[in-house]
Amino acid sequence: MMREGDEEEKRQLYLLGLRVLINQLICRPFTLPELALQHGKVAIVTGGTRGIGYETSRHMASLGAHIIIARQNELKGVSAVKRICEENREAKVEFDQLNLASLQSVRQFVQNIKRRGLPLHILVNNAAVMLVPEGRTEEGFEHHFGVNYLGHFLMTLLLLDTLKHSGKRGSCSRVVTLSSSAHGAGEIRLDSLLNRQCHSSHAAYCQSKLALLLFSSHLQQRLERGGFPVSSCAVDPGMVDTSLYCHRFPTARLAQTAIARLLFRSPSQGASTVFYTALSPSLEWEGGAYWSNGRTEMTSPNTYDPQLHRGLWDSSCRQVGLQERHQP
Repeated sequence: MMREGDEEEKRQLYLLGLRVLINQLICRPFTLPELALQHGKVAIVTGGTRGIGYETSRHMASLGAHIIIARQNELKGVSAVKRICEENREAKVEFDQLNLASLQSVRQFVQNIKRRGLPLHILVNNAAVMLVPEGRTEEGFEHHFGVNYLGHFLMTLLLLDTLKHSGKRGSCSRVVTLSSSAHGAGEIRLDSLLNRQCHSSHAAYCQSKLALLLFSSHLQQRLERGGFPVSSCAVDPGMVDTSLYCHRFPTARLAQTAIARLLFRSPSQGASTVFYTALSPSLEWEGGAYWSNGRTEMTSPNTYDPQLHRGLWDSSCRQVGLQERHQP
């Protein structure tokens, strides 16, 4: 049984989607400028085996960056690496297992990266689930909130020292986090953040995307105060024809598939702004923004609430067990 107001959240999400789709039909897709080679750069891309994550990994590898694709499914990870290497024999790309639904797996992934002594110049928080049935992560968090947000939150902060040490003035490290226009229909109540009495997959997805946007913005504020050579920004890739919609009801999925082929952006087009914000030299030290189709956009009013920023950050640190020494 859905709680009162869930149908309204569902309507808001679809109205936002319609608005984005109309805007995409009016505006031409962002065209990437020519970017310099990235030899010596190391990047981690979560969910890099398909869709936007795969295209981001493939593009970065084509410029000479060393790519680590992070995902739970080993077969899909190995397959993605093989496809990229078949396209470009000189590509430096590998797979490392990461289950964002398990904080233990996140910690193990970070330990594996740090054990190798690699630098880290780019972190792309891309992996996501959407409209999945009600479920919990290994630690008991709602699935959207745990996978889309908390897993990335913990991983980013555990890797922050490596990002700081890898960046330098004139070439800062970058954290690019994928949010969505769905954040505009999201709601975060700090007093009941982890104790929802019932489940709406639409509301949960919107909440996770709002949380990611708040995290990206607040992280940038902390990095700026510390003067660290790392920047953080959020990206809305728009309506993109990927498998993210696979958990919708069969009839809705069939309709969406037909519409997507005609009206949605391709994964390559969806990845273009991600790629741009991760690599463009013109964006040096320009973190904190919300990017869509190659330009900055305004976000929903609640994203400017400093108490919500701080409250979500503190609550998230408690839930994942982070101490102050891990915070910028």
